[in-house]
Amino acid sequence: MHVCVLGAGIVGLATAWQLERQGHQVTVIDRAAPGAGASGGNGAQLSYSYVQPLADPSIWKQLPKLLLSPTSPLKLQPQLDPLQWRWGMAFLAACNAQTSRDTTARLLALAASSRTEFEAMRADIAPDCDFSATGKLVLYASSASLEGARAQLELQRAMGSEQRLVTPDECIAIEPALASYRGQMAGAVHTPSECAADCLKVCTELMRALSARGVRFMLGADVHGFARSENRIAAVHTSEGDVEADAFVMALGSASHKLGRALGAYLPVYPLKGYSITVEVDPSPGAAPHVNVTDSARKVVFARIGSRLRVAGMAELVGHDASIPATRIETLATATRALFPHASRLEELHPWTGMRPATPKGLPIIGRLKSAPSNMLFNTGHGALGFTLAFGSALQIGQALQV
Repeated sequence: MHVCVLGAGIVGLATAWQLERQGHQVTVIDRAAPGAGASGGNGAQLSYSYVQPLADPSIWKQLPKLLLSPTSPLKLQPQLDPLQWRWGMAFLAACNAQTSRDTTARLLALAASSRTEFEAMRADIAPDCDFSATGKLVLYASSASLEGARAQLELQRAMGSEQRLVTPDECIAIEPALASYRGQMAGAVHTPSECAADCLKVCTELMRALSARGVRFMLGADVHGFARSENRIAAVHTSEGDVEADAFVMALGSASHKLGRALGAYLPVYPLKGYSITVEVDPSPGAAPHVNVTDSARKVVFARIGSRLRVAGMAELVGHDASIPATRIETLATATRALFPHASRLEELHPWTGMRPATPKGLPIIGRLKSAPSNMLFNTGHGALGFTLAFGSALQIGQALQV
């Protein structure tokens, strides 16, 4: 078939790679360059075995502090937007133990297939993307929070994840760059199988390889709407002209809601705004981390990508505001100084912001919807796990097209 993929972020490009492998003719449409949206400066972690959804029962206790503290990693700015309120109410409804367990199980299964497909992609095109497989430490500041993490660890371990609780001394043995932070840690969850890579480089390399194989890229093209024929889409209207295809895949991240609504489908996808900095590291042994690190209290992640350190965090429900407040970037710089004081001089921070497309439960929307045209498939709503889940959800799209 001729399949038109809307979106050139990591999810759209992984979908294009999967479909081209299956022998389809593929066209990719995006208003910007590959990875220019939420993919470009993301946390860089490939978190295949630690997928705790944001919608978790622990949110209820944290909510007052998270919403009221000026330094909170979570920020809510109420909008005159029914989607924000509807999404927020659905999110709070999902913050219960049963939903969190069910979501964790489904995310782990999707992540496992994504790991396999990501490795197949690496074997296929050999991308230059600063890939590493050094594991991950999720740090906890108090014995109470560490004990609270035990339930999620046991749940994930029962579902096949290899994880264990480690002491501060064990943390430092695993990642020597944490030595000066020893007194601030009660312990951590260690997952030795986790990976990292530069998502923007993966996007660039995918476009290079796919273009060479005949995939058509229409970049700088805005999607305006669709031409419909009964219960099917005949063509997509773009600023560069109409594009006809046998099937379409919507992988437009947080922009999916608006276009989905035009097709009669409700997509509960809302942007969770995040930030990152990317700094050059001191190459001295023990100065900068090689292992992925997540500071659970600050909601900040650290990932080594080549000679650089990616520091990312925060989750803001502020609509589509793409501004980058200096205070948010300073928060990331402060976290870097606190955990890894010798890692970098922090001279050039390369600040970035992106709109993670999130669903209330944290599960992406993959495949057909009854309310939408039969030849439109959706691949959106991956939240902060877009890089992790992209190749698994692309596999599901490929399988759905065969039905």
